[in-house]
Amino acid sequence: MANEISVERRPGGVALLTLNAPERRNALTVAMADELVAACEAIDADREVGAVVVRGAGGFFCAGGDRATLEAAGRDPADPEVYAGLGAVYRSFARVGELEAPTVAAVRGGAVGAGLNLMLATDLRIVARDAKVISGFLPIGLHPGGGHSALLGRTGAREAAAAMALFGERIDGERAAALGLAWFAVDDGDVEETAMELAGRAAADPELAATGQPRTSPAKDVPQVKREPQAAAFLADASRLTDHGPSGPSQSRAASRRCIATTARGSQCKLPAEPGDTTCAIHARRAHP
Repeated sequence: MANEISVERRPGGVALLTLNAPERRNALTVAMADELVAACEAIDADREVGAVVVRGAGGFFCAGGDRATLEAAGRDPADPEVYAGLGAVYRSFARVGELEAPTVAAVRGGAVGAGLNLMLATDLRIVARDAKVISGFLPIGLHPGGGHSALLGRTGAREAAAAMALFGERIDGERAAALGLAWFAVDDGDVEETAMELAGRAAADPELAATGQPRTSPAKDVPQVKREPQAAAFLADASRLTDHGPSGPSQSRAASRRCIATTARGSQCKLPAEPGDTTCAIHARRAHP
C-alpha cells in the first residue's frame, strides 16, 4: 500500500515525518521502507527545514519489521530477494539517522525491534512513560541486526544494551529515560507537543541547524561521525583564538576575515571566511542564499 509515510511542514521550519500504517502498528514493509528513504531525500532537499520530528500514527511508534518480512528472513535469510528486502528495512532507519537537520523521535505506545533502531537513529528521543521499549529480536529467533547493538551502545548505557539485546529485558519509557536512552519521559498525551517544542528551537535557524551534526550509519554497525564545513570552521577559528589568547594576533586576523554573506533570515553571518575567499564554507557552497 502506498502513502504509508507522510511529511508535513509545520510553521517554524519543523518537518513532521509520520509512519502511517496504524493497522499493523507501523511495522515496516519493504515498500514502506522505500517510502521512508524517499521522504528523507525530500526533507534534505528542502533548505527551509531546520528540524524533523519522527512519529507513528495511531498512538504507536513502530513495531519493527513487518511480520511477513521477518518470517521470510527466518526461513532463508540468504535468499537474494529476502536479503535485499531486509536490507531495505535496515536502510530506512539508517537514512533517518543521516538526515541533515536534527531529529527528534516522538515515541508513543512502543518501539520494538527495528522500531527501536529507528528510535535510536534519531538525535533525541521523547517517550511516553508507559511506552514499551523492547529489543524483540531474540523471542522471534532473529539476530539483532541493522546495527542494533551499536545503536543501543552509543547511548552509553552499556548494561542496558546488554540486558535488552542479549537477555531480552523489556523496559518502559520512564525506565528508558532513566537509563539515558531517551531525553524525557512524559505523559502519553504530551509526547508530540514536547517533541515539537524541542524541534522548534533547532528549527529557528534552518541554515545553522542543518550543519555540524554528528551522524551515525547504523547499517554498518559502527558509528561514523562526519564533520560538516560549518563545524570545521568553528573549530578552526576556536583553535586560532586559543593559540594566541583572546587579545592575540590571530583574533584580529579572524575578525578581519568574517564572512560577508547574510543568512536566510537576513542576519549577518558570523562564521570566518574561507582562506582566499570572502565567504564561509557554507555560503560558498550555497551561493549566498
